[in-house]
Amino acid sequence: MIVMDYQEAEDKIWEIVSNSSNVLEDVVVFLFKNFDHYSWVSIYLVEGNDLVLGPWKGPIATEHTRISIGQGICGSAAASGKTEVISDVNADSRYLSCFISTKSEIVVPIKKDKKIIGEIDIDSDVKDAFKEEDTVFLEKIADMLHKHI
Repeated sequence: MIVMDYQEAEDKIWEIVSNSSNVLEDVVVFLFKNFDHYSWVSIYLVEGNDLVLGPWKGPIATEHTRISIGQGICGSAAASGKTEVISDVNADSRYLSCFISTKSEIVVPIKKDKKIIGEIDIDSDVKDAFKEEDTVFLEKIADMLHKHI
């Protein structure tokens, strides 16, 4: 299911973070293109009490361009500061439906000095798509990104 090894991807993203002038967008595109179980990838940025959609990659745009902190899975992750892994979005009452095809979701907060400044939000068209390796990998990527927000 995975197109690229996590360690190789981490190394490639480190190169992007070190050399790109458009880090957030380039990381989103890289994740979308290199992991076939990632059907929609975005970064939301914290603005006041809201998450505002930043760069994204997927077949179509989401209607959720602004989400209140505490609302939905993204807002819950921003409020708690903890990664949310939802194996079946249809079984989670917090899920804000974006795409009929979405079956699972992972949301990883991006922190700077223990404060949530953004998050990586990834949907999958496969139920239970996100494993521990995805969580560990994406938390490392979130740590790399905090200097670019």
